[in-house]
Amino acid sequence: MKKLTHTALAATLAFSGLAASAQTLLNASYDVAREFYKDYNAVFIANYKKTTGKDIKIDQAHGGSSAQARAVNDGLDADVVTMNTTTDVDFLAGTGVVAKDWQKRFPNNASPTTSTMLFLTRNGNPKNIKDWDDLTRPGIQVIVVNPKTGGNGRMAYLAAWGYAKKKGASDAQAAEFVGKLYKNVPVLAKGGRDATTIFLQRNIGDVLVTFESEVVSVDREFGAGKVDAIHPSISIVAENPVAVVERTVAKKGTGAVAKAYLDYLYSEEAQEIAAKHALRPRSQAVLRRHANTFKPLQLFTVDEVFGSFAEAQRVHFNDGGQFDKIYTVK
Repeated sequence: MKKLTHTALAATLAFSGLAASAQTLLNASYDVAREFYKDYNAVFIANYKKTTGKDIKIDQAHGGSSAQARAVNDGLDADVVTMNTTTDVDFLAGTGVVAKDWQKRFPNNASPTTSTMLFLTRNGNPKNIKDWDDLTRPGIQVIVVNPKTGGNGRMAYLAAWGYAKKKGASDAQAAEFVGKLYKNVPVLAKGGRDATTIFLQRNIGDVLVTFESEVVSVDREFGAGKVDAIHPSISIVAENPVAVVERTVAKKGTGAVAKAYLDYLYSEEAQEIAAKHALRPRSQAVLRRHANTFKPLQLFTVDEVFGSFAEAQRVHFNDGGQFDKIYTVK
């Protein structure tokens, strides 16, 4: 009888131990954040164990930001989404997958980091490209992501349009300026990594317009010294929004852990890791420590120039919008 009790107790302990260690979070994120979240997950897991005594496992799913949002909407059981444009999270809010007021659930519009658009030229900058005007020069080939399909491309387009507006252009003049730039685009890339591949593996183009954070990935993947990073005089703030997937956490009971996971992105430790991956930290102290990485430049927000991201989407990227008027797919 005693042996049976001991066996039953052992089974109960084993079951409770299994239950305690079974909590797993899935983070559905955009492609170029893969390395950042790999490093972040390690420090979050360690901190969570230290502060709660509990084990946690984090799985990652990466792809194009918009493709990831569609996958979550269609049933991928991610506990959190970490994207590179607010439109992708707004889409999930619109279908009830994340909270309608998701931007108010965490600081800084629920964006713990930002990025901006800059230029990557070939080593030595042989075409002497310094600012947006240079991308409209005859004979310059510009590689960008298709703004109809990728967040990277939308931010590049809006950055160029906003630059023209900040220099005093009317809407008609801005459309003409951006039209000249896209006349210099030999092929539209599908996403950020595709654009980098076109530029560096297929060796097409004189300049790649991409996220500042892509510089670190390029150096790691292709070797340092292949490209020069050129910061234009004016560029756009690209927020990297995060949200809890309410549908999943309600089903799995992971709401508190999911919130803790996103909260910790604002910690000094996490902000330091973001800086090392060339994501602009919200922490001013961390930003100052990495002043060599993050060159000072004049930044504007989407809301400041376009009213809102939803408005920019409607006017510029929906079918029949400004982009369709200035660019014919080659």
